[in-house]
Amino acid sequence: MAFCTKCGAKLEEGAAFCASCGAPVAAPAPPTPTPSGPASRPPAANADLTPNVAGMLAYFTFIPAILFLLIEPYNKDRFVRFHAFQSLFFCFVWIVFWIAAAIVGMLVALVPVIGWTLLAFLHAGISLAGLVLWVILVAKAYQNEKFQLPFIGPMAEVQANR
Repeated sequence: MAFCTKCGAKLEEGAAFCASCGAPVAAPAPPTPTPSGPASRPPAANADLTPNVAGMLAYFTFIPAILFLLIEPYNKDRFVRFHAFQSLFFCFVWIVFWIAAAIVGMLVALVPVIGWTLLAFLHAGISLAGLVLWVILVAKAYQNEKFQLPFIGPMAEVQANR
């Protein structure tokens, strides 16, 4: 349904003039066919990530961290390299920490009744601490800050400057 651009009255289909005000009606433009498929997308102006986004993404498991150390524009950037190495070291320490917690958990679980309660609090506390630390690392990287973890941060800094 079309309307007059001058007075806003409803137009009859195929009318050349408005029945209300007599203004000429512009013919509707024929629809232009749009190609479909991947070729129809406009190319991205800049597909590269900014260093803060790359540093943030490096903390999403060890795979992006390794990729950022291998992919050409990012492996030259010290900021991205620092966060990639700190992410790798953090993942390694986190795995070792969980193995140690599992061993301690097996020993604590042997204590009747209270052992399972302590084990539940132990796992919940470790999980919450790890989540909070991970969120801090991701947020600091996104804010263009080099937040160094104790012991791991200096090692990552040395590796990033090589």
